[in-house]
Amino acid sequence: MSAPEMSFDLEALMARTVARAEHGRLLAPPNPWVGSLIVTTDGTTFEGNTQRPGDLHAEKHAIASAGERTDLLRGATLFTTLEPCNHHGRTPPCTEAIIDAGIGRVVIALEDPDPQVAGTGSARLREAGIDVVIGPGAELAEAQLAPYLHHRRTGRPYVVLKLAGTLDGRTAAPDGTSQWITGEEARLDAHRLRAESDAILVGAGTVRADDPALTVRNVLASDGQPPRPPLRVVLGSEESVPAEAKIRPCREMSGDLDHVLEELGADGVVQLMIEGGAGVAGSFHRAGLVDRHVLYLAPALMGGDDGLPLFSGPGAVTIGDVFRSKIDRLVKLGNDVRIDLVRSDQVRREEA
Repeated sequence: MSAPEMSFDLEALMARTVARAEHGRLLAPPNPWVGSLIVTTDGTTFEGNTQRPGDLHAEKHAIASAGERTDLLRGATLFTTLEPCNHHGRTPPCTEAIIDAGIGRVVIALEDPDPQVAGTGSARLREAGIDVVIGPGAELAEAQLAPYLHHRRTGRPYVVLKLAGTLDGRTAAPDGTSQWITGEEARLDAHRLRAESDAILVGAGTVRADDPALTVRNVLASDGQPPRPPLRVVLGSEESVPAEAKIRPCREMSGDLDHVLEELGADGVVQLMIEGGAGVAGSFHRAGLVDRHVLYLAPALMGGDDGLPLFSGPGAVTIGDVFRSKIDRLVKLGNDVRIDLVRSDQVRREEA
């Protein structure tokens, strides 16, 4: 089961594999959204990505895309953004499918921190005589799989705090009106952010004041079907959600925020999106529990200090206490701007 000499650009091919993984972003959760690319000895390529839970993983999807041309797979090189699984879950191990296909070399961007995998996938492939290379494209794959990796390493969901406001930091006018601060493109992007999340959390006050539905609208997965609807979570006292609220059915939670995250993580929530209100946003922010701040800013100004702010509650007392981060993404959406902030210590915090 020998593979040809590596005469191609591993980083470039892994970048293509990472791009393919995006096809599975709205399909795979709570499984990781993985991409796979097979390059045969004659240069033919086959691609795959993780399908919906219970269906094909990325490696098997790429193998299946060869159809009846399975002879081309012998001695081929398979690229994958995450270590192939080596255990029986809803589907048999991907390692066995790779071995059975006669693949000669497997290039893996990242080892899977999931305890059920954690190096056993690459070890099984090596035992079968397959050449295994780990590391090409690791930075790209790490960024793409950040929520999954965070969940597996910490047991908690990756927390995304979504905020929308004017350039002077106001989310609503003094009379409470806020629709619509941002334009249609920004709102559609926010719906995709909802679709990427396993759960959406708001405070009970927001439910009583705005009666949000928190559903995903106008977003389809790569198979043309709607994504799995996220769990809707309300943070507040028991029975704080009116019986007729649009958000029902929902999960009501209360208590220590660390406990809330631990409970949601244990229940398989990989990414948690916080939508409001200002009190809940401030609480998670001050506790240092936000992994990614996503701000949608409209080219508008309230022009005073009586509009509702992005956060409520005490802020930094001195300039030395100001929250510092780095801009991970900056994109224009119609007339609005989306800015993603990630903690500058995030990688070190997860590895600690």
